[in-house]
Amino acid sequence: MGITEKSSRQVANWLILGVVMTIIQIALGGITRLTGSGLSITQWDVITGALPPMNEQQWLNEFDKYKQTPQFHLLNFEFSLADFKFIFFWEWFHRLWGRLIGAVFAFGFIYFFIRKQFRKEMVIPFVTLFFLGALQGAIGWIMVASGLTGDAIYVKPTRLSLHFIFALGLLSYTFWFALRLRIADGEISRNNTLRKWNIGILILVVFQLFYGALMAGHKAAAFASSWPTINGEWLPKDLFKDSPLWLNFIDNRLLIHFIHRGIAYLLLVFILIWSVKLFRTKGSFLFERIKWIPLVIVFVQVILGISSLLTSNMIVPGHWGAFEWIAQLHQLTGMLLLLSLIAMLYVNRHTAQPGKPDKARSGTIQN
Repeated sequence: MGITEKSSRQVANWLILGVVMTIIQIALGGITRLTGSGLSITQWDVITGALPPMNEQQWLNEFDKYKQTPQFHLLNFEFSLADFKFIFFWEWFHRLWGRLIGAVFAFGFIYFFIRKQFRKEMVIPFVTLFFLGALQGAIGWIMVASGLTGDAIYVKPTRLSLHFIFALGLLSYTFWFALRLRIADGEISRNNTLRKWNIGILILVVFQLFYGALMAGHKAAAFASSWPTINGEWLPKDLFKDSPLWLNFIDNRLLIHFIHRGIAYLLLVFILIWSVKLFRTKGSFLFERIKWIPLVIVFVQVILGISSLLTSNMIVPGHWGAFEWIAQLHQLTGMLLLLSLIAMLYVNRHTAQPGKPDKARSGTIQN
């Protein structure tokens, strides 16, 4: 193994660590949402906010700040200090983990930079990576701020969805960058038809994840906890009851249900068809090892989605039960489905045109 190859592998392993930490961060965001903890910390202190309250007076000060929020006045007015400490912990830990991710990337960048393990073609991806990380932090605070004014008792669902999608964008970009450095040329297969299917399914998954976040933001699961019908109807009557029309697509819980379920069925069918095509195609060793993964994950995801609907009528405020476990797993498998599709997209490339280099291969390890 040459020095260049070893350096690329080390940088790739560092990025994979970032991917794992980001998955945990998104999962912590799900726990924060399911426990109703997201508005417990009412300000953003980048440095001092890393430490939780250290004594009783500091806890009372933080509790007093929370008491000024609409969520406390309209929803949690019976909270004790012990109740507040519980929701404070999850929001604080979610933010702390975000800081740890930033530290891992910053110190890793400094380490590899000093050791001159970065090549010129890595510069733009790293700048993009740091920009996406900073943008995600800003969107997170904008989301939290939306729940601290007026009569809001939760953050705005659209901002929650954007926060989630941008987190997935950061996750996906980091994963793709790691694949560029980790996967050798000999592991690449080429089939344009399969790649087009892959791209189409990937776009559909992004829409599905966005509507999954809208479902979460609107607490919509319990609004229609039946399956296969939506509150006893195959085609609900009030899908477009709001005005203007476009508002229904982000604010009408019936239409959000209908779209989220509909995309799930489409994904199941399309991934089935695509998988049949994949199984009939021979490719590289890595292609053969991973081509079955999206199909398995989508079946698990559908089962978890149905289960979350059927258990949503068992939700008890302030209690972590069956619905919360299933909903958290549902979110996790959604992320894994996304990453499996990205891995397939990387491993199965377009057919290169004669005389033109494959730009996406820049920075990869050469055998």
